Formats: sequence, structure tokens, C-alpha cells
Amino acid sequence: MTEPVREPGSEVPWSEAPDSGVPAGTPWRELDSSACSIARTMDVLGDPWTVLVVRDLLHGVRRFDDLVAHLGIARNVLTRRLTGLVEAGMVHAVDYREPGRRTRKEYRLTPAGQDLRPVLLALLAYGDRHRSDAPPIVAEHDGCGGAVHLETVCEHGHRIGPDDRVRSTIGPGARRRADAS
Repeated sequence: MTEPVREPGSEVPWSEAPDSGVPAGTPWRELDSSACSIARTMDVLGDPWTVLVVRDLLHGVRRFDDLVAHLGIARNVLTRRLTGLVEAGMVHAVDYREPGRRTRKEYRLTPAGQDLRPVLLALLAYGDRHRSDAPPIVAEHDGCGGAVHLETVCEHGHRIGPDDRVRSTIGPGARRRADAS
């Protein structure tokens, strides 16, 4: 395999993945950024209201009127965000009916939506560290009461600290930009 190539000003060396069709050493700027998993996720979550809706769903706020009241969000905006989350497969709507009332929807995270928990915990940790004087809430493990924290760990169990290098490799879904030379 070819040695990873470091682009000037880049912190990430790239190497080729099997079956990617993108050669090793292809500069980051020549990759199609729309094929990026982060970009595709942000297509769904890129609006701040959407992330806050997911946060509230993770905390058990599931009914439309409760979401409106807790978030202070306009009803039409919430409708659009919930529709987008349902279409993306992150949320599903479940009918419920209180006695004497019409049937309404309750919104619950799908397994794909539940997989956003570490993303929101990472945003919480970042906000606590860089955007807050003191944490307004603390995430605790319900089983033992211990504070929850996130770690970056490789598949072999090695903890990766802020000064450790992480190498990205070109994956099988990588594509070159159409205008790349």
C-alpha cells in the first residue's frame, strides 16, 4: 500500500480503501464533499431546531404540544422538522388518543434516531466546556449515577487523546469531485 500523503496545511493523511475507485494520495479538496457522511447527516440535522427536537425526544418529550411549549418553537416550524425527521427514518409517529379527544401523534426516536445520543452528548460536553460558565444539566448513568463522558477509542481499545493523530482513509463510498483534475 502506498504511504499516506499529507497535503500542505492538512492534518489528515489519506490512503486508499479497497474498492474505493479513488487513488491513494487524492487530495481532500478533490473528494466530492456531498458523499461525506457528515454532510449527509447535516442535511437532516443542520438546522438548530432539529437538533433541539431530537434532544427533547431523547428526554421523553414526545407530544407535539409539549414540544412546542418546551422548545418555544412555532408550530409550523416544528411540523417541518418532525416531518423531515420522519422522512429521514430518525423518528416515527405513533397515534394516541386521550378520552374525549381526537387522535393525535406522539413522536418517538427510531434506532437511527437513538444512535444520535452520543452526538448530542458530544455537543453537550463541548457546550459545557466552551459555551457555558457552568453546566446547566449533567448527564448521568441511570444505573449507577456516574457522570457520563465520551471518549474516542479505536477498535483495539486504545484511547485517543486530543494530541493523538487520527488518520482518515478513503472509504468505499468516496467519489472524486466532477471538476477535480
